[in-house]
Amino acid sequence: MAGGMFEQALVYLAAGLVAVPIARRAGLGSVIGYLGAGVVIGPSALGLVNDTESVLHFAEFGVVMMLFLVGLELEPSRLWRLRAPIFGTGGMQVVGTALAVGAVALAVGMPWQQAVALGLVLSLSSTAIGLQSLGERGLMHADAGQKSFSVLLFQDIAVIPMLAIFPLLATAPVVEAGAVDGPPGWQLALQVLGAIVATIVAGRFVVPPVMRLVARTGQREMFTAAALGIVIGVTVLMTRVGLSPALGAFLAGVALANSEYRHELEGDVEPFKGLLLGLFFMAVGSSIDLALVGEAPATIAGLVGAVVVGKVGLLWLLARRTGSSPAQAWTFAISLGQIGEFAFVLLAFCAQVGVLPASVTGPFVVVTALSMAVSPLLGALDEKVIQPRLAVRAVSGREVDVADDAPQVIIVGYGRFGQIAGRFLRAEGVGVTVLDVDADQVDVLRKFGQKVFYGDGSRLDLLKAAGAERARVLLVAADDHAKVVETVHVAKRHFPHLQILARARGRTEAYDLIEADIAGVFRETYDTSLRVGVAILERVGRHPHQALRAARLFRKFDERSLAEMAAVRHDETRLVTTARERIAELENILKADHEGESELRDSGWDAEELRKAAQR
Repeated sequence: MAGGMFEQALVYLAAGLVAVPIARRAGLGSVIGYLGAGVVIGPSALGLVNDTESVLHFAEFGVVMMLFLVGLELEPSRLWRLRAPIFGTGGMQVVGTALAVGAVALAVGMPWQQAVALGLVLSLSSTAIGLQSLGERGLMHADAGQKSFSVLLFQDIAVIPMLAIFPLLATAPVVEAGAVDGPPGWQLALQVLGAIVATIVAGRFVVPPVMRLVARTGQREMFTAAALGIVIGVTVLMTRVGLSPALGAFLAGVALANSEYRHELEGDVEPFKGLLLGLFFMAVGSSIDLALVGEAPATIAGLVGAVVVGKVGLLWLLARRTGSSPAQAWTFAISLGQIGEFAFVLLAFCAQVGVLPASVTGPFVVVTALSMAVSPLLGALDEKVIQPRLAVRAVSGREVDVADDAPQVIIVGYGRFGQIAGRFLRAEGVGVTVLDVDADQVDVLRKFGQKVFYGDGSRLDLLKAAGAERARVLLVAADDHAKVVETVHVAKRHFPHLQILARARGRTEAYDLIEADIAGVFRETYDTSLRVGVAILERVGRHPHQALRAARLFRKFDERSLAEMAAVRHDETRLVTTARERIAELENILKADHEGESELRDSGWDAEELRKAAQR
């Protein structure tokens, strides 16, 4: 058994690094990899780690971070629109599952108090597994993802009354005297309400100015510290008043959903969330008591099967009743068919206050962990077997449901160049998300009602948070050319479906972007300079039509010569020679066009093509 904290940390990291790639290569997803790694290194197998309960409590902070990130994606207006599925679908799920489980428990001879408690505990599903699996499959914005989120959010809210109800159901002496001592109910209610109001008010009016000051320092690590400080602060506050930390973090995220720092916060918190969730899944796997399973394998397997099959069936019926298609209903049901991580806390609490005996809580702790381990396997079955079969019957050509605010275009950099394009697109009704690293610029633009977010668009996590996986076009218009090139390469590598357009300040910068092979390169002053040239020609006596024709001919020639020169840019001798040749050739072409077509035909360029280009 590993001797110290660092040794155990190394074991967890090594186990994850080995197991997750294997699981993903097998098409099972990262969750089953983490769970399997936890089982192998846990006390019941190789015994490489100990004190899994403490690790589990620490790693639950990953669930808190996940809910914070979900809140950041959900603006208050969208949350209000989801009130019906949250309280309607979520309420029906919790009550329906609790009644079904309670009825079965009564039928096998349990006292009604124990049946009620067990039904409520088993009605909960795993936020970590459900949202992680749906996110990996890109289904968070589909009907199944939206319903799953609504139900999981209601379950987090429902934990609060459950903790209040369980002591009233006690049929045995309280294990720890004094555990039920505390302030009167009205005082607790005021504390809870005050904590919720404080979280929302701070998120709307206190945090944004603080983040603005942090952003102006230009120190990335300070922003990361501030982001973690927000999540930890909310967690401490909610724990003090007896609320679910995950629920509090979600409310903080919703309060900050309209903030210009939303995407930067997502990018800073995301790596910690992923690492802690992986640790959480491994801790769940290592908590599985293989000895208890070995003592009564048929009983444990039967309980796991009954719980998972029963929950999936009830959830499928609920989804169909609330309007989901058969395919979406299966995804929804399988995503939430396991028992949730809060069950570990609630089962321990039930034993502590005398609601459930150890003979019940012990096996169901194992059943909970095993149901979570089975869930990713069922998800793979849904993805590889159920969905393809149902897709054959589906109406062809149906578009995937996406969120109302899914952007069609992402603009990175919102200075004088990006603003004009952004304003024009929004006026035309095109969905645009904007990222900019200038905190003062973002602040000013948001005062004028423009939806601009603070963040470095060259970061993969921020592009994902901004919706790059669903967008169609990326316009990179940042002032820093190095950042433009970096953003282009990141986007091409990770989002090959995006059509990338980029701003260049001049020919040298344009060469870099041409080499990157993107959809379009635009020199920022090029069009304006040509317009000035046309105006000058008119003022020195040239006919307006002739001046405009010359500008079009110049543009066509210059764009083609730009591509030629980009190919020889690293050979200075050839670059200079080619440039001189093209300058002389352009002068001849324009002169020939002005005087007639005889000299134009003698040039190396296609005279008819250039003439048609000039007329367009």
